[in-house]
Order: sequence, then C-alpha cells, then structure tokens
Amino acid sequence: MSDSSPGSPARRTVLCGVALTGAAGLGLTACSGGGGGRAPAVPTAPVDLGAADAVPVGGARLYREKRMVVSQPSEGEYRAFSAVCTHAGCVLTSVKELEADCTCHGSLFDTTSGEVLAGPAGAPLPSVPVRVEDGRLVAGPGD
Repeated sequence: MSDSSPGSPARRTVLCGVALTGAAGLGLTACSGGGGGRAPAVPTAPVDLGAADAVPVGGARLYREKRMVVSQPSEGEYRAFSAVCTHAGCVLTSVKELEADCTCHGSLFDTTSGEVLAGPAGAPLPSVPVRVEDGRLVAGPGD
C-alpha cells in the first residue's frame, strides 16, 4: 500500500505542514509576550526612572527594561507612556527625537501624545502619570 493516493496529501507534505504550523505558533507567542502571564502595560506601583535631566528638552528617552517612554516637549514638562506596543505587546525598541519605534511589525508612536503615527498598531500607547521628586522621574501611581 502506498503512503499517498490520488487526492490525498503525501505523508511528507502533512508532516512539513505540521512542523511549519508549530514554528509559526512559536513566533506568535514570542512576539505577544507570552499571553496570560503578561505584566500589565502600565505600572501598578511607583517606578523610579532615574535622573530627570536624562530626558532631553524637545526629545524623549526609552526605558526599555521598565517598559516606559518619557518625553519632555518643553522645559520641565514630562509625559510618560507605556512602552508596550498596542499591536502585539512587543516592547518598543528605539526613540528618535519625539518618535518611538516598535520594530516587531513597524508601528511608530508620538512620544508627546502616545498617538500612532504608523501602523499596524491601531490604539495609542497608554498614558502613565509622571512626576519629578528630588530631581528624579517617578512614573506610575502616587504613594
């Protein structure tokens, strides 16, 4: 008896399809951040980001490990947003001037408003309260 008959896929074709489906699933899982155990996009407790003067006036800084992006559009005015892309949950990868980039799928965000400048993301970055305490930036809810 043959492995395949007319009208049915060969065993090798089926096995290749199963292997590719599994690899695609792993890729989606890696990009989405793991699903159910994912940390919240915005901090639930105050987060010390370091010296306030590390964020340039008219620019922004990405705090990738803290999953935050902070801009200072004018002297002493800080705005903070989650650095978790609203498309698939990847953490933003870079900031140039007042734009934040997610290289997972090409989304681009305005760091002064959180608005999407280029998709596929369709929702803005969530805003996070930020304040200066003793010369240091603290993001998240107050004490």
